[in-house]
Amino acid sequence: MDIRRKLQQFEARIGSTFDRKVSELVQARTREPLEIVHAVVDRAAREVQSSGRGRRVFPFTALTLTVAAASRDERARLEAVFEADPPLGARVIQRLRSDGCVVENLEVNVQFVSRAQKNWEQPQYHVEFVRSAEPVQAVASDAAAQGRIELTVLNGAAQKRTFVLSGTRIDLGRCAEVRDSRHRLIRTNHVAFTEQPDDVNRSVSRRHAHISYDAHAEQFRLHDDGSEHGTGIVREGRTVPVPRGARGVRLFPGDEIVLGEARVRVKFG
Repeated sequence: MDIRRKLQQFEARIGSTFDRKVSELVQARTREPLEIVHAVVDRAAREVQSSGRGRRVFPFTALTLTVAAASRDERARLEAVFEADPPLGARVIQRLRSDGCVVENLEVNVQFVSRAQKNWEQPQYHVEFVRSAEPVQAVASDAAAQGRIELTVLNGAAQKRTFVLSGTRIDLGRCAEVRDSRHRLIRTNHVAFTEQPDDVNRSVSRRHAHISYDAHAEQFRLHDDGSEHGTGIVREGRTVPVPRGARGVRLFPGDEIVLGEARVRVKFG
């Protein structure tokens, strides 16, 4: 074997080792608790299956999240995010319902261990699903629409013009991800206005407002989250202000949500 071929093989081994180490470093990056939450929700959504005739099913009755936490303080920080409103289980169910599945009895469990296991897909956590004997069936779109709201952007630029969402909490603001000064993820906006230089989008705060859904009362309510330029509702030609810290103002079909200078039309029912 000549020297050139030996050098080529040596360079290939070095390159392969380098690529593997880079990949390991990327995978080993410590995720913030909220990043884990969103990753678990996305992981559950990937298990949704089509069963024909437009129906979609989630063929599991339980999800177990195992997280590595080396200290009591780290575990407490993780638990605080997993149990915050809405908790992890509610987030998973909300996402599955948004994908057309009716979920009534999904059990979501979180457990902690001192160190990660070798068989984990992720270096910091592991997700396991328990398959049910009878998959949770999806129903027609009108039945799945209980607690579903359609929001259409009338003024301002968002990721898309119309959002169809469901769940106990829907966040509205500027940017899809909101991070603190240490670049930790603290919030994701379901209706996310883009970073445009115009005055309309800049009037929308990053954590501007949220919509809550009371399943018992079958009501949507709009809450201000301490926005800089205020939140309101335009209804029948007059503006109803939404003060910060209040229990929110009930929304009705046809209302227009005012976020600074941006506007969003409400439709549901």
